[in-house]
Amino acid sequence: MPPTLLKKKQMQIGTPKWPNQMEKLLEILNEGVIVADESHHILFVNSGFTKMTGITPEEARNLKPSRFYSSAELDFLRQQIEVAFRQGHNRYAFYLPRKDGGRVPVVISSRVLEDPGGRKLGIVTFTDITDQIQAEESLRSLNAHLEQRQKEIDEDLELAARIQMSLAPKPVNFDGISVDAFYHSVHEIGGDFAMVLPPDEDRLGLLVGDVSGHGIGSALIANRVYSETLQLLGSRASLAEILRQLNQFVIKSIDMSELFITLAVARISRDGRRMFFAGAGHPPAILARPGQKPRLLESHSMILGVFPYVDDEDGTVEIELRSDDRIVFYTDGITEVFDARGAMLGVEGLQGIVHQLSSRPAEEMKQGILDAVAAWREGPPTDDVSLVVVHIR
Repeated sequence: MPPTLLKKKQMQIGTPKWPNQMEKLLEILNEGVIVADESHHILFVNSGFTKMTGITPEEARNLKPSRFYSSAELDFLRQQIEVAFRQGHNRYAFYLPRKDGGRVPVVISSRVLEDPGGRKLGIVTFTDITDQIQAEESLRSLNAHLEQRQKEIDEDLELAARIQMSLAPKPVNFDGISVDAFYHSVHEIGGDFAMVLPPDEDRLGLLVGDVSGHGIGSALIANRVYSETLQLLGSRASLAEILRQLNQFVIKSIDMSELFITLAVARISRDGRRMFFAGAGHPPAILARPGQKPRLLESHSMILGVFPYVDDEDGTVEIELRSDDRIVFYTDGITEVFDARGAMLGVEGLQGIVHQLSSRPAEEMKQGILDAVAAWREGPPTDDVSLVVVHIR
């Protein structure tokens, strides 16, 4: 049949005209493209679609979707096609069948246009999202791994926090001396540590320490120093000797290039009449007597782990205690707090608070200090806090 007669015959039986320039335009697209009429007959398939699915244009025109899709999937497709023809456009995620039986995940974009004869044509583009799906699956797998790892870390931190809390000093009452204590870590675990050794035959041992920084590193060092100090404080070594041995232990056993340790240590005679005190770069302890300005007990030794020596000849202070004396030991989480104007409480501010509370029992004095510090501080705590209050009754 001559071409002219064939073309006329096609038009007579309803085959639509498709401008050559439109076909050329659709061929240069990277996406797969099909064009269909209102009866869902495929009129055109570009080479991108064939490359994506392995299905030729001729095979696409005779394609039976039921070979590739379930009834539920076919219902979904029909609904989406109806939406496109009703609204003029649609966009959704689905997949294309491959000739070899595989499937290609795609984003389907549909738009309805009219040809010169007024007939509605659906132009459908398919964007392959295989790489995106694989990346999302890889990300989900990685997130699941990270969540599991975070769960393990959280469990370890919870256990570490319980262990560290078990090392926090407990209230002690014996004869004429009572001791009350408070510990709070700004994170799960922290660098503060304190101990109150129950009295042996003739003395009570006390220590408050602070490893700079927060978190796991500081807590591990704090626990190591705690264990070493526990043994030394229970021995007959002098306070000066304890500081020397701790300093050597830190220098030889722990890399302290980025951290430092401060300590305040004391021994109180069982009868409550005498106290020996020594500090290594720690904020001064405070001796309070009712009606008098509290006395600051300064550290005379260097912080631990920096220099090969920490104390001078007068590093240990001997103090005669009186009935109703109170001694306050603390870390800088108590004093280095700021109000709304940016003013720091400081040692002098704490000294004033202690003066106001100097007639209270140890437990009430401890809580009064904590309440006064919280009232001064703007916002939540930003540093670990340790507080030990001794009352000579």
